[in-house]
Amino acid sequence: MTFATAIRLPSFRSRSRTLRALKRWALMVGGLFVVLLGILIAPLPGPGGIPVIAVGLMLILKSSFWAKRQFIRAQYARPKWVYPFRRLMRKKPEFAPVFWQQALRAEKIVLKRPRRRLIRARKMLRRYFRKLFR
Repeated sequence: MTFATAIRLPSFRSRSRTLRALKRWALMVGGLFVVLLGILIAPLPGPGGIPVIAVGLMLILKSSFWAKRQFIRAQYARPKWVYPFRRLMRKKPEFAPVFWQQALRAEKIVLKRPRRRLIRARKMLRRYFRKLFR
């Protein structure tokens, strides 16, 4: 009889469970740090704090069950507000279309119809590329 059989090592399941929990807590702490960083950056000129806070909230959302429940509630209450975050949290996120869509929404909220420039610029670019590649 050898001593190797008498020594019990922790099973693979318990190790993987603890690693998963450790990863979850690390993501949570990292997300909180990023949110705090975004709050510190927010008073600076430009929209620098808002995207940083959004990234921090997405990290928290990936690691917290409570945050996931709140996100689902928000999704039912305000689907148009939550949809861009859902698109950015996919495995292969589409950054440019999401930011373009949000820029159009912001322009629609801020400016009246005759002063909106982004829609006209997009149409002009589309016409230009169609002529160029014909």
